[in-house]
Amino acid sequence: MARVAQIWRHPIKGIGAEPLDSVTLTAGRPLPGDRAWAMTTGDTVDTGTWQSCKNFARGCFGPQLMAITARSAAGIVHLDHPTAGAIRIDPARDGAALRDWLAPLWPEARPALGSLIPAPEDTGLSDANYACLSVLGTASLAALSEACGRPLDPRRFRGNLWLSGLAPFEELDWTGRRMQIGATVLEVVERIDRCRATQVNPETGEEDTPTLATLRKTWGHIDFGVKARVIAGGDIATGQEITLL
Repeated sequence: MARVAQIWRHPIKGIGAEPLDSVTLTAGRPLPGDRAWAMTTGDTVDTGTWQSCKNFARGCFGPQLMAITARSAAGIVHLDHPTAGAIRIDPARDGAALRDWLAPLWPEARPALGSLIPAPEDTGLSDANYACLSVLGTASLAALSEACGRPLDPRRFRGNLWLSGLAPFEELDWTGRRMQIGATVLEVVERIDRCRATQVNPETGEEDTPTLATLRKTWGHIDFGVKARVIAGGDIATGQEITLL
């Protein structure tokens, strides 16, 4: 029986991962607090609408960002990095402080960090231009870890829901299917093709594993996980059973 193994959110896009025990989902919305903010780069400005991931600070551009952990409560986000230390911010007013804290971690060759902007409530700021969650399988992670010759931390893939009890890469065949978790129903929309951020060790912020080349060589693609819309909202928690409809 498939179950919810892990739940994660990322309060600031590309900057910090936070584990959760439970969450309440709403139809047509992203996971609450996930990618609720993003740090612009270069000449990107806040349009109030969804924008491409290339406009923001992310782990594929700045690998050290992958080593940041997050904890959020009551509107405050606590971030920690093994060399930069810790910072506590209110995203609504402390964007400049976050930019200064991130500056030593950001490659000089990349467009400069800009401002911290809020995500549109209806779409969020995931890599998809619609509200969605990313759903991944722990068996797929185990299979890729074996092929890479080392255990891979799930934070490399910045997923929202990790499911146990599936066959490796089974979830990739769920496009167009619905799954139910308690009262919550998700509809799988498409596969996720991966970027270089997955090659970075989230403990060190250094690239150390050729995940993309291994996926391509072993399975013939660079897909890992799927994007799913919330069709019916409800509470979900780790350990809950999942029914494929």
